[in-house]
Amino acid sequence: MPFDPTRVDPRVSLAKPSWLHPLGANFVGIDNLSMLMAGARVCLLVGVIAVSVAALIGVPLGILAGSAKGWLGELLLRGADVLYAFPALLLAILLAAAFGGSTWTAMTAIGIATIPAFVRVSRAATLSVMSSDYVLAARSAGTSWLGVATRHVLPNIAPVIGVQASVSFGIAILAEAALSYLGLGTPPPTPTWGRMLREAQTYLPIDPLQALWPGLAIAGAVLGFNLLGDGLRDLLDPRLKEVR
Repeated sequence: MPFDPTRVDPRVSLAKPSWLHPLGANFVGIDNLSMLMAGARVCLLVGVIAVSVAALIGVPLGILAGSAKGWLGELLLRGADVLYAFPALLLAILLAAAFGGSTWTAMTAIGIATIPAFVRVSRAATLSVMSSDYVLAARSAGTSWLGVATRHVLPNIAPVIGVQASVSFGIAILAEAALSYLGLGTPPPTPTWGRMLREAQTYLPIDPLQALWPGLAIAGAVLGFNLLGDGLRDLLDPRLKEVR
């Protein structure tokens, strides 16, 4: 970073873009480029932790729901539907009221809200794999459920999980920005893209560029991970490959 993202310099308050400050400075004189770079670190950290937690919990539950027979699979699926009704914002408000707003509050809320998506995707992919001949042969040979899940199901649904993780990463970045905008995410003085947007709102008539930079950063990150998910799907799904 060219400057300390928390260093205040009133002499360059609302400075225009220049060689010294390529993206200008905010209302208290903090370099915008440095704040964007520091905010990217927070967004990526929240995305990695939230998506990892969601995948570690949602994928095993999805495999269990897809391979279990009777009431257990339906119970897991209905539980995911109930959890899906609670958005990340509502969970963050509840957690912030109980434990206070922080980075870990945002991570936990986004991770819990993302679990149902992994459960649904994992269950659908597991149902397809469980009907294949090699899984039927493995079960006929006496392979346990855990062995079938780890040796046959998980390796075959891994590409689908990778695509879902990429898409969920973009959603997690957008959710973290929304939580920071509302003051439920990472507290000051650590810079975040969402709080940069909120602080720039007051100065829109004077300097609209203050809101442009964090807005472009959020939009670019979300678009990038969504395009990455589409690219992974096209690369890993044999049904979408061109027949030569």
